[in-house]
Amino acid sequence: MLKKTTHTKLIVLIDPDKYNPELIVLANSCKVHCFFVGGSELKSNLLNKTIKSIKSLTKKPVIIFPGDETQISKHADGILILSLLSGRNPDYLIGKHVVSARKIISSKLKTIPVGYILVNGNNISTTQIITKTEPISTTSTLINTAIAAELLGKKLVYLEAGSGANAPIKNSIIKTIKKEINIPIIVGGGINTILKAKNILKEKPDYIVIGNALEKTSDFLFDLNKLIK
Repeated sequence: MLKKTTHTKLIVLIDPDKYNPELIVLANSCKVHCFFVGGSELKSNLLNKTIKSIKSLTKKPVIIFPGDETQISKHADGILILSLLSGRNPDYLIGKHVVSARKIISSKLKTIPVGYILVNGNNISTTQIITKTEPISTTSTLINTAIAAELLGKKLVYLEAGSGANAPIKNSIIKTIKKEINIPIIVGGGINTILKAKNILKEKPDYIVIGNALEKTSDFLFDLNKLIK
C-alpha cells in the first residue's frame, strides 16, 4: 500500500473536524495516491462518518493517521501504527499501542508500522503539545533515529515538521536519510507553497503529505498536481 517509489507520490491528510467532501472529488482528478484521515486532537466523533463518506466518493486508499487509541475504524483500508521515536514518552512509544491492540486486530485493518519523527519546524506543533515531547533539532540525531526505525522493523519513516510548521523539512536531511535507510520516507508539515513543494520534491522522498494548506484553499491541489509525475 505504501512502498518505495521512483517518483514522489502525493498523500492528502484529512482532518475529520474540517472535512470537505469537495476536496475528495477534486482529488479524484489529480495524482493523489491515497488519503490519510485523523488528527492529533479530534474535537468531534466524526472519524467513521468521514471515512465512509470518503470511501463513497473515491476508490483511492483511505488510511488512518491516528492521533490516539480512539481513532480506529474498520471502514478504512489500513492504519498507521505510529511510534513516536523522536520523543521519550512511553505512551506514544508503546502505551497507546497496548491499549488499542485488540481493537485493531478485531477491525481487521491492514497495519503499517511507522517510525514517526518530529523535526523542528520553528513552531510548537499540536502533536508536540499533546505528546509532551520535543522535536529533534540536530541532523545527526535525526539520521540515527531514522536508522533505528528501520532496525526496529518499521516499514516507513515519517518525517513530520508539524501542522502549520513555519519551515518544512530541510532538503539536506531528506537527502541524507534517503542514503542511510532502505524503507520509504514520508515528509509532511509546512508544505504550504508551490516553492516549498518544488524544493522538497528535488530530493524525491517517497511521499509528501499535504493537509493544512488544502483546508485553506483546495485550488492548491491543482498546482501540486502539476509537480507530481
